Amino acid sequence: MNILVFDDTAALAEAAASQAATLIIEAISVHGRARILVATGDSQIQFLNALVRKPGVDWSKVEMFHLDEYVGLSIDHPASFRQYLLERFVKKTGLLEYHFLNGETAPEEVCREVGRRLAAAPIDVAFAGIGENGHLAFNDPPADFSAEQPYRVVQLDEACRRQQVNEGWFPRLADVPQSAISISIRQLLKAKAIIAVVPDARKASAVQRCLEEPIGPLAPASILRRHPVVTLYLDRQSASLLKPPPTAASDTGR
Repeated sequence: MNILVFDDTAALAEAAASQAATLIIEAISVHGRARILVATGDSQIQFLNALVRKPGVDWSKVEMFHLDEYVGLSIDHPASFRQYLLERFVKKTGLLEYHFLNGETAPEEVCREVGRRLAAAPIDVAFAGIGENGHLAFNDPPADFSAEQPYRVVQLDEACRRQQVNEGWFPRLADVPQSAISISIRQLLKAKAIIAVVPDARKASAVQRCLEEPIGPLAPASILRRHPVVTLYLDRQSASLLKPPPTAASDTGR
């Protein structure tokens, strides 16, 4: 795993976006198209803003899937990940081929149908974050590392739901859905490359657990250490609990 640490989130976002754009362009050059998985949430906003501005990407040849979506939440809700992606990514790139996870009705059927499309061909690059509880997508601890389905309906733990309130997506804990559609850990790890964008001091404890404690379901993102091509982008704050603390703009090579 390559771990890159930057002085601030803006520099982190630009560097991650440059790598993402390069991987997408390379995939289009080799295969005629690129298939990507896109993460959402507060931590991804600056990265996606930087990515949509990168030159040279033919977005008409990119097919997009996303990691997760709440069950029972309307696309019109401010916390909807479909709305998030529509406004911050799809409209800005002119993307033509994208597959939204609609959790409003029949989520199990959505898991099967979108999962079938996702598994039909390899994903060239997946974007991910790490939750305050160490989750990957909405695979909260203890995460199921053995599930084979591409997408699953999962239950959200209180720490995950509280994070959504603290970030301002919902006014109260009671308003946060208790379940969601999430990509499975096994499916995410099938991506050829993974770019994990994890800024902010709120993520420092999760980063430390996932990098320095044993790989296991209680620290879901620790499984990234088993993938052959992962780049983890941190800022000084999110890397602050690592031992020894890495220097800014360095590659720790962990």
